[in-house]
Amino acid sequence: MQQIGCRNLRQYVQAIDENFDLEHQCKLLLSVSISRFFRDRRLWEVLETDILPGIFRENLKEVRVWSAGCALGQEVYTFKMLWQKVGRARGQGPPLRLWATDMNPDYLRRAQVGVFSRSSLKEVPEIFLNTYFKPLRGKTSFAIDDALKEDVIWETRDLLSPPPTTGFQHVFLRNNLLTYYKAELKVPAFADIAESITKGGYLMIGSHEGIPSGFEGHFTRRHRSGILQKTV
Repeated sequence: MQQIGCRNLRQYVQAIDENFDLEHQCKLLLSVSISRFFRDRRLWEVLETDILPGIFRENLKEVRVWSAGCALGQEVYTFKMLWQKVGRARGQGPPLRLWATDMNPDYLRRAQVGVFSRSSLKEVPEIFLNTYFKPLRGKTSFAIDDALKEDVIWETRDLLSPPPTTGFQHVFLRNNLLTYYKAELKVPAFADIAESITKGGYLMIGSHEGIPSGFEGHFTRRHRSGILQKTV
């Protein structure tokens, strides 16, 4: 507010309404980058032991995954670690294309660099920590293995924008659109996201989140951790 000469919140809101660049800057300032690897551990356990092995058995031509609101990429790289682990156990699986989108281009740049603080790794199993992370600067930060960066498409994209493509087997939509957006904004955005998921595909939401009213018949909740399967 001080930078643009606004004395109070009313003036700031008016300035935002009149200036698209200021509005965009405000959205970036409100975006959240705090996350960690294997957040909501039970969700990842179900993916590893149940859902991903099933995907490998289906012999699909391609698997499409979307991390919507990926922030610094911890969710993206967690999925890649599990994908590679299941692949080693099950044999070569289908080609993977993973879209990682966020409205904040600075977050995406940092995600692609792949350097993370020790605090974001506290739930990483030791076998993954030793395999995929290289300690830096006295072990206060760690660099992700370059192998996990393959097959990831990073895009600057708002959650209210159309999905980057369609035919997703997995969409991660956790702790963002469904929590922070008003109904008149999130309902049409969620409709587009639901449409982008294939029948039988999976939607991952926050463990304490729910989908908008009217979409209950489109999904079946597979587990309390926030995994929903599209039924229509």
